[in-house]
Amino acid sequence: MASETPVQREEPPQIFRDRREAGRVLARLLEHYRGEPDLIVLGLARGGVPVAWEVAAALRAPLDTLIVRKLGAPGNPEFAIGALASDGRVVVNDDMVRALRVSPEQLRAIARSEAHELTRRQIAYRDGRAPIAVAGRTVILVDDGLATGASMLAAVEALRAEEPARIVVAVPAAPESSCREFGALVDEMVCATMPSPFRAVGDSFWNFSQVTDAEVRALLATPTIGAVAPVADPVVVLRGAALEAPGGVPPEHALDDLIGDARFVLIGESSHGTAEFYAARAAITGWLISERGFSGVACEADWPDAYRVDRYVRGLGADDSPTHALSGFERFPGWMWRNTVVREFVEWLRLHNDQRRRDGGECAGFYGLDLYSMHRSMRRVIEYLEQVDPAAARRAARRYACFDRVSEEDGQAYGFAAAFGGGESCQAEVVRQLMELQRGVAELIETGDGDAHFDALRNAWTVRDAEAYYRAMFGPRVDSWNLRDEHMADTLDALATQLSRPGAPARIVVWAHNSHVGDARATEMAADGQLSLGQLVRERHGGQCRTIGFTTASGTVTAASRWDGAAERKTVRPPLPTSIEELLHDTGMPAVYLRTDRPGNVADILRAPRLERAIGVIYQPGTERQSHYFHTRAADRYDAIIHIDQTTALEPLVPDSDGSAGTVPETYPSGL
Repeated sequence: MASETPVQREEPPQIFRDRREAGRVLARLLEHYRGEPDLIVLGLARGGVPVAWEVAAALRAPLDTLIVRKLGAPGNPEFAIGALASDGRVVVNDDMVRALRVSPEQLRAIARSEAHELTRRQIAYRDGRAPIAVAGRTVILVDDGLATGASMLAAVEALRAEEPARIVVAVPAAPESSCREFGALVDEMVCATMPSPFRAVGDSFWNFSQVTDAEVRALLATPTIGAVAPVADPVVVLRGAALEAPGGVPPEHALDDLIGDARFVLIGESSHGTAEFYAARAAITGWLISERGFSGVACEADWPDAYRVDRYVRGLGADDSPTHALSGFERFPGWMWRNTVVREFVEWLRLHNDQRRRDGGECAGFYGLDLYSMHRSMRRVIEYLEQVDPAAARRAARRYACFDRVSEEDGQAYGFAAAFGGGESCQAEVVRQLMELQRGVAELIETGDGDAHFDALRNAWTVRDAEAYYRAMFGPRVDSWNLRDEHMADTLDALATQLSRPGAPARIVVWAHNSHVGDARATEMAADGQLSLGQLVRERHGGQCRTIGFTTASGTVTAASRWDGAAERKTVRPPLPTSIEELLHDTGMPAVYLRTDRPGNVADILRAPRLERAIGVIYQPGTERQSHYFHTRAADRYDAIIHIDQTTALEPLVPDSDGSAGTVPETYPSGL
């Protein structure tokens, strides 16, 4: 989902490993200059030189340096009030000078001091070589980032005096305002990223150690033409390594090789409304269940709603069709599970289980991992206890009545009141109820159905975690996100324990958005402390986990324009430059499967930071870059990727979803 206001993060993300990687990313944005005659790349010394070397090597262009010295404010030399270029040109930020009350005498003294250092660097770096002439040439001027832009402005002014044919400025990171300002001053401005809020250039790098004079000398002495082996075209490499995956389903031998004896297979989606993602997941899951003995599928769905479907596929409960079994998914977005593809899969699973029962085998289940069902889960706990222990049911009802006093059935209102002192917290009550239910496990199982007790226990856990989640909604966003994914990981672990048999550990497929199944450590969100279900399963189960991400380039998608809005068929915009979607689209293959977990060229290409698109239950094309893209390292995020180039919108079973009051989750406005 997306809001009308672009999503802003509390802290700027760390995107690049170091300056060299940033240079390789910039080079991809400048590929249209490769082969241009009279092209030269200039790196601002010192930090811009490692970035510029990668750009020059990729474009097969000569490299030189342009030395500019920052004029730092008195008492705070890191804060630029101007800059000095190698031709003696001084650029001053008059507003800063006035605001800091820097006198002309102070400014001259700072400039004299920096002039000495500038001369020293000229001698040290060039080793007697004259600067490369730039008159009449296309010059790409590179730095490791822009903050105030004073140094770059001085460089541009000094460069313009030498009359190049064209000036291009390229940086890995800069505030949007600086990118727009320089865009009006030069022939082309290329900003790989524009973090918001922008605090410092170094915040965009994992390693931003200072570049030394020796490194600059070594890089300037290393040829960028001829001596560097040609870099393979990434599209050609990926096309050669990819397997065709008709309809998004890879060949069985490829799936066998990927999954092996893994117990957990996490299959993602880059939207909550793409028919091909759902159909391919269903086909892969059906094969894993019928041919590889998987115990069932656990979804990014609420536990009680999925439990009703589970009863149906096992031949239990009162529902007489998959459509009826899925009707419990009433909360927005209803189409996410009440759709034609899931209906067909549920019916297949019912028929599969019917045959398994006839053969004396174990049935496969359908389970929910999410936590938005706080009030429905309370009712399920009470209903269960009424059957096995009426006194315990009355105690549970009294404890859960705390929510009625605070907010009735509005979880968001409860969280707001508890977080800001507008009402009592029900935390102690839900914890007491969970502890009592856990203490009575043995006795209750003896008096009733073990599966029913497990259902009640998971509902009690859902109430406990949902209560914490709703309170956390009004704190830092990452807190509530992490609570949700931790709940999903804990539910998956509990489910695996419940389904395992002596000598036969359960094997489970997980369906959730890429944002959940992918490893958050390989995204820019990791800098904010955000984790994911896929990360937690990898950390807990290591090689027993496999993750598959889905991507698409264009087509249609079922999504809403606002939270609780009607389901709409929306057109997906073409992928942005430097995105993983654009790269896979350029292979020209309608549907491809790529392993990303093996060393080699494919992993190297997909390990470089690229944009990745995430469409939730809300899609706002007008703010797509801010609302639906983030930087990722796909090779570290997934074990495999399936790309379906052209996709179509999911078909809901009902025209519109029935939104439920008070269910606006932490996923607003991203809806993932």
